[in-house]
Amino acid sequence: MVNWNSAGSWQHQDRNQTTHYHFIDVLKKPIEIYVFIDPLCPECWSLEPYLKKLSIEYGRFFTIRTVLSGQLTSLHKDKFEKPRKLKDIWEKTASRTGMSCDGDLWIENPIHYPWLASIAIKAAELQGKKAGKRFLRKLQELAFLEKKDISQEEVLLDCANTVHLDIEEFREDLYSTSSKKALQCDLKITKEMDVEYIPTMVFFNQSEDDAGLKISGIYPYEIYVKVLKQMLQKEPLPAKKPKLLDFLSHYDFVGTKEIAVVYDWSMEKAEKEMKKLQLKQVVEKVPVKFGYFWKYTK
Repeated sequence: MVNWNSAGSWQHQDRNQTTHYHFIDVLKKPIEIYVFIDPLCPECWSLEPYLKKLSIEYGRFFTIRTVLSGQLTSLHKDKFEKPRKLKDIWEKTASRTGMSCDGDLWIENPIHYPWLASIAIKAAELQGKKAGKRFLRKLQELAFLEKKDISQEEVLLDCANTVHLDIEEFREDLYSTSSKKALQCDLKITKEMDVEYIPTMVFFNQSEDDAGLKISGIYPYEIYVKVLKQMLQKEPLPAKKPKLLDFLSHYDFVGTKEIAVVYDWSMEKAEKEMKKLQLKQVVEKVPVKFGYFWKYTK
């Protein structure tokens, strides 16, 4: 395994068992990116704009596999008993990254069973990779923006319904052995790849002789592009950005920060462009604790 450290240099490590995971998704795209997250980690939430941009510009070269690390639950149990501390962590992250996190959740409606949220994501994934992705995104919105306890069955079922999952199937899978085993598999991969911090991204190419490249934490977008190009051993040009309306139509609900990152705009410019669309009644402005999100309405 090769690590990218905060000093901006590569550190080599023994690869251990990471070679075993090259062949999980047998796809023609040469790169596979493992993204290790926790649904309640505000840093992971703040990675969303960069993942969107990377997918738009270079998605033809890679597939993403989301892995639930369980890090927040296992490493920070004490913090779940200190709601004010969690509130501060969320809101400092929101201020720093531009992706809103309403820390009042931990005071007003704390999450009691974080493991259930993770199991629910694996249950959603049993209906397909895209279904799991839609469910995870909506779950994050409910927690970070709407202060919902995403470990409550009622909230999870409502979330599943919103993203058009088969509700009866989801309800069954929520308490099934399959979902629990899928989560245990993610935790095993996390351990075997020595992921100790979230978010972490690990880049692999098709050649089993090459080590993966691991990036822990949040970095400027250019670093992710640099790693991808190093893995590809070439300098591909980024794909043309979609028209703003096409982007909004595809994602349906996005933050000002996500728009700014994808289109290389300042937050002010992104907000100005969205207000123009709001006047045309193409989008609805949704105020959140830190800034705005935008709902496509056409």
